Amino acid sequence: MGMTMTQKILAAHAGLDYVEAGQLIEADLDLVLGNDITSPVAIHEMDKMTVDTVFHKDKIALVMDHFIPNKDIKSAEHCKCVREFACKHEITNYFDVGDMGIEHALLPEKGLTVAGDVIIGADSHTCTYGALGAFSTGVGSTDMAAGMATGKAWFKVPSAIKFNLVGELKKWVSGKDVILHIIGMIGVDGALYKSMEFVGEGIKNLTMDDRFTIANMAIEAGGKNGIFPVDEKAVAYMEEHSKRPYKIYEADPDAVYEAEYTIDLSKLEPTIAFPHLPENTKTISQIKEEVVIDQSVIGSCTNGRMDDLRAAAEILKGRKVKKGVRCIVIPATQAIYLQAMEEGLLKIFIEAGAVVSTPTCGPCLGGYMGILAAGERCISTTNRNFVGRMGHVDSEVYLASPAVAAASAVTGRISAPEELGL
Repeated sequence: MGMTMTQKILAAHAGLDYVEAGQLIEADLDLVLGNDITSPVAIHEMDKMTVDTVFHKDKIALVMDHFIPNKDIKSAEHCKCVREFACKHEITNYFDVGDMGIEHALLPEKGLTVAGDVIIGADSHTCTYGALGAFSTGVGSTDMAAGMATGKAWFKVPSAIKFNLVGELKKWVSGKDVILHIIGMIGVDGALYKSMEFVGEGIKNLTMDDRFTIANMAIEAGGKNGIFPVDEKAVAYMEEHSKRPYKIYEADPDAVYEAEYTIDLSKLEPTIAFPHLPENTKTISQIKEEVVIDQSVIGSCTNGRMDDLRAAAEILKGRKVKKGVRCIVIPATQAIYLQAMEEGLLKIFIEAGAVVSTPTCGPCLGGYMGILAAGERCISTTNRNFVGRMGHVDSEVYLASPAVAAASAVTGRISAPEELGL
């Protein structure tokens, strides 16, 4: 019986020739990730252990991104805790104000994640790095502490679901629409503790930014991880951004999958997740009622990359955000911010009546930079729309692509770009 991509990576890191679904293994880690919310808990747990320092100062990444720049005293104390830990243990990959970014956009950009890696992070969207052919998954802060101390983690080897992607996306349809379509199809627990493995000739038509977005939201279907095969685009990305060696794993022809789905990318439409679950999806043509919005957020670890900002700018150029709508644009990293500035995108956003923020997770988790009041609605390129996710429990979040979020900011209601004549 063959192994999937994920199973092959885990077997190699466990020093085994073969693993199967359900097997418990201990695997070596290539990277342990934490942020300003989850790291302090891990640090306090590590303080209780009988260890003097971390397992490898180069294989830990601490990214200050959720409440950065500090929004209040509590967030400042959290960052101080992590900053002092990073200094004490000489952590190489510590990212703070000035060189930080949203963690899941920053680490691939910095070349810290490559194909064949095993990565854990105390953040559920750590599954993003599967876009590069790595096994990456979110863990709790206690597991992060153990990982920082030992360089190892226990896993139950996941079974897998195969998603065969064929065809090519239409204009204004992106990776966000692909993953929202999948979550709407299988549900928020449809891939519970399973590896979501994306294959097929349609993958060549997806940009790396599309793939990062799709892998990022695997957790919203309950997935343990999402993973893509390593093709020419992935290799080119890694060679541009990283000096680390990578290893390409391929699924065996007789690998076992619990289920298989074929998705024709050419038939997908802009897709929106209505409150209060990512599975509550409707295509733009299925929305018959007028959904008036108060706010549009374009950013996050899901959709704050260059493809996303370019799509939004193409729509907002020469147009104005509707009076009464707040449009917030958040480039995911400093490098993306700078490139967007050099391409003139920030000028477009500001002239349209949007605001542009320094990189931060901010509004995604109801932190700051876009909190909703009771009764308000936001269309957002973020990844979750649970009750109270972005503010008041009586507010509503609608998940969408950057193109739909930008078009909706112009019309003041959920809209497709085509409504603007695009």
